[in-house]
Amino acid sequence: MPEVPLTFAREWVEFVDPADDEQIIRADLTWLTSRYICIYGNGCKGIESSKPDAGCCVHGAHFSAKSDEKRVRKSVAKLTPETWQRFSDEWIEKDSDGERKTKVVDGACIFNNDLDFAGGGGCALHHLAAAEGVSHVVTKPDVCWQLPIRRTYDTVELANGEENQVMVIGEYDRPGWGDGGHDFDWYCTGNTEAHVSDQPLYVTSRDELVELMGEAAYAHLVELCDAREAIKAARPLLPLVTVHPADPPR
Repeated sequence: MPEVPLTFAREWVEFVDPADDEQIIRADLTWLTSRYICIYGNGCKGIESSKPDAGCCVHGAHFSAKSDEKRVRKSVAKLTPETWQRFSDEWIEKDSDGERKTKVVDGACIFNNDLDFAGGGGCALHHLAAAEGVSHVVTKPDVCWQLPIRRTYDTVELANGEENQVMVIGEYDRPGWGDGGHDFDWYCTGNTEAHVSDQPLYVTSRDELVELMGEAAYAHLVELCDAREAIKAARPLLPLVTVHPADPPR
C-alpha cells in the first residue's frame, strides 16, 4: 500500500521535565501511540531498491559526538569474524564534509551482515546486544537506535524575554533525513506495512525513550499515553484523538 501523506494533523502534549524544571518536553502522541514497529527482515523493503535487505543501513551511521564513537568502539572490540561478516580494524570513514561515520562496504554499513550469514543477518552490533542481554542503545551508534524516534530541541521565548528549552520527541519521517529523505525508494514510518504491532510505540520503544528523555520524563509520558489509549478504547467511534493514518483500523 502507498505511504500515507507526509503531513497530517497530529496530537501533541507538553509537560515540564520532572528532572529539570527549566525544560519543557513536547511529545507527538499520535506517533508514540501508533502501532509502528521495525520490520527489518520481515517485510522491510529498504530505503534503496538496489539493497533491499540492508534496511536503512545503506549509508552508514554518522556519530553524534566523540562519546558516541567511543561507546561504539568498545562494542566493536567484542565482535569476532563469527559474529561480524565484514570483520575489520578499519570501520570508520569520513564523509564529503569530513564528518566521521561507519564505513560503507558492499553497498551498506560495514556492520550489516547479509541475511544468510551464519552469525546472523542484520546489524552485528544489534546481535551483540542480544547476546550480552543488554539494550541495543548500549552497543549501536546513536542515530541507529534512535530511529524512528527523533529528538530535536526548540527554544521558546516568553513574553518577559526569558527563554525556555523545549525537547521535542516526534516521528523520524522522510523530511527528518533532509533533502535526501524524499529520494528513498521506500520508507517505513508512513507505511501501513510497518504499523502492525499489537502494542503502541511508547511501550515497544521504552529503552530508546528512556535514553532520550530520562526515566522520570518517560514515566510521566507513559501516564499520558495510557490515558489517551483509554479514551481511544472507550470511545472508538468518536474523533476525540488523532490516529496515525498508517495504523490499522481499531
